[in-house]
Amino acid sequence: MDTSASELAPRDVLAGAAALEAVSGRYVYVSTVNAYVGWPNEPLTEMSPVLDGPPDADINYGRLPADWDGPDWYYGRQKAGAERASIAAYGEDRVSILRPGVILGPGEYVGRLPWWLDRAKRGGAILAPGAAIKSIQPVDVRDVAAFALDQAAASGGGAYNVTAPVGRETMGGFLAACIEATGSDGYLVWAPDKFLVEEGVQQWTELPLWRTHAGVWSIESTNAQAAGLRCRPLAETVADTWEWLRTGGRPVEHPRWAEHGITPEKESRLLAQLGVRNAG
Repeated sequence: MDTSASELAPRDVLAGAAALEAVSGRYVYVSTVNAYVGWPNEPLTEMSPVLDGPPDADINYGRLPADWDGPDWYYGRQKAGAERASIAAYGEDRVSILRPGVILGPGEYVGRLPWWLDRAKRGGAILAPGAAIKSIQPVDVRDVAAFALDQAAASGGGAYNVTAPVGRETMGGFLAACIEATGSDGYLVWAPDKFLVEEGVQQWTELPLWRTHAGVWSIESTNAQAAGLRCRPLAETVADTWEWLRTGGRPVEHPRWAEHGITPEKESRLLAQLGVRNAG
């Protein structure tokens, strides 16, 4: 089972998989929905086109200029190349490729859910992005792990989108779960997408999980569910992550942690523009 991140080039995945092929029956590669050409702009299925990326590419393949502010093609190309590397070594019938979207849960090192939990705990008026009914599809890390282990013991190969079902979870339910888990007196003040975009709020990071692109939370995962993926309710993931943090859980140090979260000053300013003064 390979959970390699973008720091491991496709050619390194190819070398590792080739070395293991003779002594193992199957290969499970944990990729990402970033490998699709259309993410996050278009709804996705496993039949959607995947980015270019040869199986023998080095770490520099597809690298973008430092001032690039467009799609994250570099990461997606590296992962797409690694997918092809695993198939080149094992053949399609012996490889399962898992393409998760956002992974949350105890032990998270990226900082999305922990930031929202910390913000909920502070209470007061909480700037909530977009619309409460907006569908979101985070998946619990424990459910990804269980599905990966199941695939390691399965027969046949294939690619699977590993996300919660479309439409089951919402941004409103997620943020309400954060408030409930932390025992906060906070309340949500919903800001329309247009307002946040016009005010220059950085999508995906300043208000984690918020993004206006049409396909970001429209990833079909019924194939994975038919193959055994079980996604626990998002409220359970939220509660368990708070318990982990509350009882001394310490995330692995990672530079992405600092990317997430709007400053209290900016949040207060935006809330004031919405007619609210108590920013928490």
